[in-house]
Amino acid sequence: MLCCQTGEAQDRPNILWISCEDISPNLGCYDDPHAITPHLDKLAKQGAKFTRAFTPAGVCAVVRSSVITGMYAPAIGSQNMRSRIIPPAGVKCFPEYLRAAGYFCTNRSKTDYQFDPPPSVWDRQGPRHLDWRERPDSKQPFFSVVNLTISHESQIRHGESRHAEIIELIGEANARDPDRVADTLPAYLPDTPEARRDWAWYHDNITRMDQEAGEILQRLEDDGLADSTIVVFWSDHGMGMPRGKRWIYDTGTHIPMIVRWPGKVAPATVRPDLVNMIDLAPTMLSLAGVSVPRHMQGRVFLGNAADREPAYLFFHRDRMDEVFDVQRAARDRRWKYIRNFEPEKPYAQRLDYMDKMPSMIRWRELAAAGELSGGQQNWFAETKPIEELYDTENDPWELNNLATVPQYAERLGRMRRATERWQVAIGDLGMLPEAVMMEEMLGGGEYPTVDPPELDRRSGRVSIVCDTPGASIVYRTRRVDQDRDRGEWSDWSLYTRSFAVGDDVEVEAQACRAGYTNSESVRLANR
Repeated sequence: MLCCQTGEAQDRPNILWISCEDISPNLGCYDDPHAITPHLDKLAKQGAKFTRAFTPAGVCAVVRSSVITGMYAPAIGSQNMRSRIIPPAGVKCFPEYLRAAGYFCTNRSKTDYQFDPPPSVWDRQGPRHLDWRERPDSKQPFFSVVNLTISHESQIRHGESRHAEIIELIGEANARDPDRVADTLPAYLPDTPEARRDWAWYHDNITRMDQEAGEILQRLEDDGLADSTIVVFWSDHGMGMPRGKRWIYDTGTHIPMIVRWPGKVAPATVRPDLVNMIDLAPTMLSLAGVSVPRHMQGRVFLGNAADREPAYLFFHRDRMDEVFDVQRAARDRRWKYIRNFEPEKPYAQRLDYMDKMPSMIRWRELAAAGELSGGQQNWFAETKPIEELYDTENDPWELNNLATVPQYAERLGRMRRATERWQVAIGDLGMLPEAVMMEEMLGGGEYPTVDPPELDRRSGRVSIVCDTPGASIVYRTRRVDQDRDRGEWSDWSLYTRSFAVGDDVEVEAQACRAGYTNSESVRLANR
């Protein structure tokens, strides 16, 4: 059964995550001249701003599978976008460990982990709950996640009428002029009316997201919890613009991350060290006084148990919806190395969802007409080089490939070897054809069902077991009076050890495991 070590109650801080979608560090606190983000700027002044925070991939579900497990997606088979995997038996969603330690865990409302979250993960999940406000005891520590979706890629191209609603919410004075924001357009994008508008709307959506984040922070303040809660703001990957999202260039993986921890993190701290989003799970467990499982592949980056900064972060790109490609990468504070395992394929493969973006449509039209040059044309090359090397300090858009320059040969070799060692260390499943990997994962060709739990009542205590390796168990109870009238069922609890019940209590249990179909529910009648 799930167990953990915990600190004393007073040592267990509340934790609030505010996650958003599809943005790079285009906030005022990151010196974006067109950003209007007062609430997140204030949060950064109250805590730490991480300037080198990255996601291991450039797309949402793949990254979220790593965030929730603390493992690289190619280590558990979740590297291909829009797949349904079965994680290894010992891999659990990390909020289970927090629940076992006494935390009340809520998520509103996106999961998108490349597997359905088992009922053992959250006390509350979905759009219709009040986050930490629903915990049964106001002294119970909580871990609450609130996901903000207004900055998603699809919202950049949501149409004039919908964007008019955004402008009404943020105020006409805060609407960005497409012509005025053009000076910060990514250098690889042609400067077209479509690109300018997409870039302006991207910034407008971020301003609306900032408002929503401010409302969440105000609720925390109103509840008197701001001083006892660690707040972490982060994005699930980089900007939802062409050659951003889905790619492992910095535009697809470099994200804003802000941490406020009153009394522990000094105000206006700037953290330049390398942080990867697989670090979130072990860090949160450590701060909660919970032992970090050995299989987790991230580092603890906050608190007394913080690990030292790694020499490199590592990245991967695999199938993106209907488009197949394989890349692996490494990055230190300055240099980026990319290995293309399918160099015969172009960068600019057609991808239906991405190709709906107006700036992407126009970019392809200009490429077809032969009207591009330099970095704006690079993405349409018929093939890719086997290796890429970029000096991100002098080439932030990663347009000048230095892999064939002799003076960088030693650096190239060093980063190549580091990437290969990382692949071996995690058991990179992306080197297998996806069909082969899934056949091995499924075995009989169907997603298995967890064995039903077995309940036993002895000496006023109930114990529950399940034969499926890696399974978790949830249970609930209700009283039955002498007239056989049954009361209301309690909320589902995570089973960690046997528990005391009276003879008038009925128990219901269900076993679950990530990637499996939940077992049938089993009831143990009152005596």
